This record gives sequence, structure tokens and C-alpha cells, in this order.
Amino acid sequence: LAYTARYTHSVEAVRAAFSDEQYWKARIDEVGGPGARLDSFANDGEQVRVQLVQAIPADQLPPAITAVRPGDLVIPRTETYSGTTGTVEAHVDGAPAKVSATVTLTDDGAGSIATVSGTIEVKIPLFGGKIEAAISEHLLELLNNEAAFTEEWLAKH
Repeated sequence: LAYTARYTHSVEAVRAAFSDEQYWKARIDEVGGPGARLDSFANDGEQVRVQLVQAIPADQLPPAITAVRPGDLVIPRTETYSGTTGTVEAHVDGAPAKVSATVTLTDDGAGSIATVSGTIEVKIPLFGGKIEAAISEHLLELLNNEAAFTEEWLAKH
């Protein structure tokens, strides 16, 4: 998993958004998808930890996935940020699938860049690779939507 988001705002501004519970509530409402919710938000001044749940509706999944795992894919996700780095951990309820990634915020002179680097792992013989590819496709689309939301949020706040 590799994704890069570019923002016209500073690392400090992006970090401030990530430290704001209202940002996370608005983001999950705007781009979280059906049934998405923010389960918890904690900011102790040093570290921000967010737990949310999102889903990929069954009708948006390839038949290879719904044959192995019928129904929507419910994906609990935890994001933790400290300074200019973060981690993302997610899994699929009822399936041996997980996502682990790091997020690094850097200044680029004209704004900032968030670099996401990680892995998607599905431990299902024969079908694992197809499921990983489908999760990757949906995750990249979600990351793109979240980055667009963040840029809009920063412009308004």
C-alpha cells in the first residue's frame, strides 16, 4: 500500500486538524461511507488516537470476495498520531484480513505531504490476492477522498 497526499497547508495545520475531534466527526460523516462511525477520540497533547468503523457494501465487492465472505465488509480502524508520524491499523470483521500502515507528514516548501506506506494481508488460500487487490482499490479511493476532505477542511478552518 502506497499513497501520497499533497496539501497546500503546513504540516502544523494538518497536525492541528488531526488533533481536532470535530475534524474527525466531519470527515467520517462526509467520506466515511454507509454506517461509518467515530467510536472514540483521545488527544492527550502528545498523541492523538482515533478509532472508527467503516464498511464496504457487499454490492461494491467482486463476486470472488462475497463468495468467501458474504455481506458487507465491516472495517474497524485505529489511527494514532504523534508529532509528524502516525500509524494506521485496520482489520475486516469476521475475516483474516488486516491493514497496517505508517503515515509521515513532511513540509515541501509550498505546503505539506502525507506519505502512507503499508501492507494489506488476507490469509485466505487461493482468494487472498484477489481480496487484497479489492481492499487496496477501495482503500486508495478512500484515502483520496479523505485527503480531498482534509484540504477542504483546512481551507475553511
